[in-house]
Amino acid sequence: MDGFAAVDYNFAREVLQRGIAALYLVAFVSSLNQFRPLLGERGLLPAPDLLAWASASRARGRMLRPTLFARIRYTDRRLVVLCWVGIVIGALLVVGIPQFAPPWVPMVCFLLLWFGYMSITSIGQTFYGFGWEMLLLEAGFLAAFLGSRDQPPPTVVIVLFWWLLFRLEFGAGMIKIRGGREWRDLTALTFHHETQPMPGPLSRQAHLMPRWFHKGEVLGNHFAQLVVPFFLFAPLLGLWIDGPAPAIIGAVAGGIVLATQLWLVATGNFAWLNWATIVIAFSAIGVPQAATPASGLPNYWLVITSAVGILYVVISWPALRNLFARRQLMNASFNRWQLANAYGAFGTVTKERIEIVVEGTTDEDPDAATWREYEFKGKPGDVRRVPRQFAPYHLRLDWLMWFLPLGRSLDEWFTTFLARLLQADAPTLALLRSDPFEGRPPRWVRAVSYRYRFATREERRRDGVVWVRDPRRVVVPASGLR
Repeated sequence: MDGFAAVDYNFAREVLQRGIAALYLVAFVSSLNQFRPLLGERGLLPAPDLLAWASASRARGRMLRPTLFARIRYTDRRLVVLCWVGIVIGALLVVGIPQFAPPWVPMVCFLLLWFGYMSITSIGQTFYGFGWEMLLLEAGFLAAFLGSRDQPPPTVVIVLFWWLLFRLEFGAGMIKIRGGREWRDLTALTFHHETQPMPGPLSRQAHLMPRWFHKGEVLGNHFAQLVVPFFLFAPLLGLWIDGPAPAIIGAVAGGIVLATQLWLVATGNFAWLNWATIVIAFSAIGVPQAATPASGLPNYWLVITSAVGILYVVISWPALRNLFARRQLMNASFNRWQLANAYGAFGTVTKERIEIVVEGTTDEDPDAATWREYEFKGKPGDVRRVPRQFAPYHLRLDWLMWFLPLGRSLDEWFTTFLARLLQADAPTLALLRSDPFEGRPPRWVRAVSYRYRFATREERRRDGVVWVRDPRRVVVPASGLR
């Protein structure tokens, strides 16, 4: 650290700018592929209906977060254009072209990504109700002020990334300590690898590790989330203390966060949550420079970045207070622009895995029918299928299917989803891994719940299965269109 300029954090800026832009690219691709069948004009939860409801009164309009579609009428075609604009801008930033221009150019690019994606999440309803959406928005906003290659990054913006990482990690740690008993008695990860929303290829191997290993995982998690985040700010001591020690402490703290997130990447599918945390963790890793860049920070850029710093001091108070509140909020935003948010995940861990399996038949008599299953891309279904790695890509339908058994009643979108299957609706079927009827409409559909557990090593060798399941109950009885 050197006053206003973080001269040793040029490499960190490269990772931050390119990494965050890459995640925006993935997010826009995900929306391009999934938004229309989920939330488009004929989606399961049509966004135009939400916008019409919000425009009916000023009070309702204020409940809606900022979105381009509040000014411009939503159409699926305009959504596609917005996604492609985001993809192109994200790709340019990943390559690094805008970073060669004056600092206001990458600033404009990132702000376009930020507001463009906010325009989508604001009307995304439950399909976009995840903490990593607001995390990506906040990271994109801060990345806008990292500057260009011909100058060092502003110290204030690097520190704001540390503050973001602190809220992300310490907030998640406090949620767990205050949450389920399993985090305090060190048994949480005895269940989590098996019951997490979307397991990955190595989740079963992680689940089958001995109990002492799982207890070590929990202890390591508590250390990484409750102790390490305080050391992220150690480099600030370098403003008053000579020597490399403060920067090394901060880099080690960032490295620990990075390592723990890589383990989560290897054992799960949490969209871009872990990847975003990894990218942000690089903000703590400084690389000493032999000489400072030829040009310093322009005066106008100092004014802009200082204003951003002052803004964050003002709007961060609710998030800071929330970290130490008895009733801590998880993944909460305290302003309409989703900046300086509160984060956290998995305050409690489910002890068993209940899956909703959707089935269809072409037989006329549902009581004597042969039922065939619809396969989803990511969620467990076929007991012989090894889970795939999808993260950082986000399979929104699959994630919402995990939440269904946790609710007291089925969500509205699920009823519409079953109706779309009865119609053999092509966009809806494209969200699935396979259609057992190859595009033909079934006569009946139904939903059945099963308890899933990972197969033991012996069961895997003997039966060739990854999962073992047993039926629980019929959640939705046979339903047809006529």
